[in-house]
Order: sequence, then C-alpha cells, then structure tokens
Amino acid sequence: MNAAVLHAFDRLPHFESFPEPTAGESEVVVRVQAAALKPVDKQIASGSHYASPGKLPGVCGLDGVGRLEDGARVYFAGSRPPYGAMAERTVVSRPRCFPLADELDDVTAAAVINPGVSAWLTLAQRAKLARGESVLILGATGVTGKLAVQIAKLLGAARVVAAGRNQQVLGTLHDLGADATIQIDKPGQDLKQAFAREAGDSGFDVIIDYVWGAPTEALLAALTRKEFAVVKSEIRLVQVGESAGAAISLPAAVLRSAPLSILGTAGIPPYEILMDAFQQVMTRTARGELRIDTEPIPLDQVESAWQREGRGRRIVLIP
Repeated sequence: MNAAVLHAFDRLPHFESFPEPTAGESEVVVRVQAAALKPVDKQIASGSHYASPGKLPGVCGLDGVGRLEDGARVYFAGSRPPYGAMAERTVVSRPRCFPLADELDDVTAAAVINPGVSAWLTLAQRAKLARGESVLILGATGVTGKLAVQIAKLLGAARVVAAGRNQQVLGTLHDLGADATIQIDKPGQDLKQAFAREAGDSGFDVIIDYVWGAPTEALLAALTRKEFAVVKSEIRLVQVGESAGAAISLPAAVLRSAPLSILGTAGIPPYEILMDAFQQVMTRTARGELRIDTEPIPLDQVESAWQREGRGRRIVLIP
C-alpha cells in the first residue's frame, strides 16, 4: 500500500510503499478515506513530542476517517505502530473506532473532530466555563482557536475576545462569534495594554492559551495588580499549546496579586465525557453551528503539504 512514511526525525515524510497492515486480536483494518494534517502530527514526526515513536520507519498521522471491512464508516484514532492514518490502510484497536453521522462528509469529519473535541473539553471540562462568563482565546487564528471561539459562544459565554497573529484570519472572527480581537504580534508593552483594555474592570473569567511564550508573558503582566484588592472571581487559564514558545517567565507577583489558576489539559478524560464531546462536535458541525475551513490534498503530495502553513484552514490528506 502507499503511505506517508517517516524514516528520520530530521526529514520530511515520503510518499512510498509500506507493508500492508494485518489485524490482531480486537483490532480492525481501516480503509482510510481522509486524514487531517495537524500541528501535533508534525511535532510527533519531528521527535519533539512525548508521543514520538521510539522506532522508525513508521507511517505518520494520529487519526482519520475510513471504512471497516464490513463497510461501516468510522472516525478512528491511535493506529498500532508503525502504522498511522496517512496511508491507504491502517490497523486500529476496535474500541478506538467511532461511528460517524451521515451528515458529515469525510473531509469535514477528519478535520473537525480532533480540534473540535479538544476545544470542547478544554472549555467545558477543564475551564468549566459557565454561562455569562468572559473568555479570552489566546491563539484564536489557528484551526482549534477558531473552533474554541465558536464553542465558547455555544456554551453561553457572554463575551469572547479573540487574540491571534494572523491579521487576515483575525478579521473573520467576528463572524464566528468574537466580540473583540487583539493582534498579538506587537511590542510587549503595547500588547500588555491591549490585554488590559479588553479585560476592563471585570476581567476575564476563562483564558484558553494555545500560544504560550512572549504573548502569555504580556497577558500575565496585564493581569498583575499593583495594589491589594478584593477578589471577585477566579481566573482559570488553561494551557493547551506552545506555538509562540515552550517556556515563559512567571513572576511570583502574578500569582500573589491576581486570582489566577493555571491548568493543563490533563490528558484523556473518562470515556463518557469524551463521547459526549464527540457527539456534541459531530451534531453541532452537522447543523452548521460549528464551521471549519478545509483544504483537501492528495496523499502523494504529503511532502509539499507538510511544509505549508494552514493559516486557519485544516489540510486534509486524501489517499
């Protein structure tokens, strides 16, 4: 079969022949219809992610959409190494295959489920967003950030501020529910003032951070108080990504002066919570309540696709 095969962490995956998968006990072979190319796929293939494979060669891709031998159409995740989603066929544990709604086409389903479920869980479960609260999405011009803006509104946020680097994409976010936007590729002091201005007197209740690095440092500086004040409500910052940097400087004054809790995404939740998020994302997307921009590309063009910037669109590879 043909697949996107990775031979070394310092090289691009190559479209080439790879041995056919065979199913073991409790496994199924999936005929892949579509597989999204996500930032995490690139991180894993670079060797920098904690889930990067220990042995190569291997096939790239965490998840996708395909059909089982009985014709069932499924979303699947977590192929058995060295197999992956970016191939004509892969092998997956049967419990990691989930039926798909007929209203979702292959490309949309492959594109939206991973980032959509991630954003839904981050807002609903980790941040525990309550109706009427104020939300800042830091990194809102990426695919997951754009979905987070929409999901925050669906969950009842009273105000959503979208912050991102891509000015062109940023200008489209009002149509997705953003009440205000912040351009984050500006000098630190200017960015600090922009965060403080949009926070206003009431502040942010929830912050979803997909960027980390210098923008987050400017945000934390804006949240730091210069005087003793009565705490009105807790600020919950959920750290999700690191597109602007893997580390920050965190002054003690930030945590001592502001009612701030910093949380991580905390891995995979219990099955029933995960499935509820999965169903919510499928249903909302099928209704048109969640929108995602996609760009289908043939799998044999994986090398050029790998080097492209999505700019708010999810590239989906088609075997």
